[in-house]
Amino acid sequence: MFLLWIGWFGFNGGSTLALNATVPFVLVHTMLAAAAGGLAVVGISWIRNGLPDVQLTLNGILAGLVAITAEPLAPTLGWALGIGGIGGVIVVLTVPLLDKLHIDDVVGAIPVHLFAGIWGTMAVPLTNADTSFAIQATGVISIGIFVAVSSLVLWLALRFTIGIRCSEEEEMMGLDKAEIGVEAYPEFTTS
Repeated sequence: MFLLWIGWFGFNGGSTLALNATVPFVLVHTMLAAAAGGLAVVGISWIRNGLPDVQLTLNGILAGLVAITAEPLAPTLGWALGIGGIGGVIVVLTVPLLDKLHIDDVVGAIPVHLFAGIWGTMAVPLTNADTSFAIQATGVISIGIFVAVSSLVLWLALRFTIGIRCSEEEEMMGLDKAEIGVEAYPEFTTS
């Protein structure tokens, strides 16, 4: 997570496509949004559970980074904190939702990238008068349709050509052992 956070400075800073006076603002907004996402999760999990949830906090930081990336220059310092903080709250709210829907997302990628990403995209008109909620929603919906259709085509092609499931024997053995001959997690071996 910390490597991603550091890399995000290059990503968001580089998105200005120029080395000029706007870059420091982008970097500060990126830092504040990430910190706010993490702190929002710490606060909520501390209130709920009596102590912070480390994994959720790390995902809150990433959600803050994802949320601010749609527009890292225009927000004020307060808006950067708010956008990142709400990204963190979104993670806290959507992780249990995915569990209830029986969607297996071990690393929390859906709350971080999908939900916080949609939030960040839809938040752009709050700080940038050059766009509107309708334009942002059109982009979100268009990308969603493209990803759904192209993913469906790819997964169906894989399913009917090489297959997308391993054999039951390989599954019981573990794919690390079946494919590369090494047990990645020997402490979980059942044999």
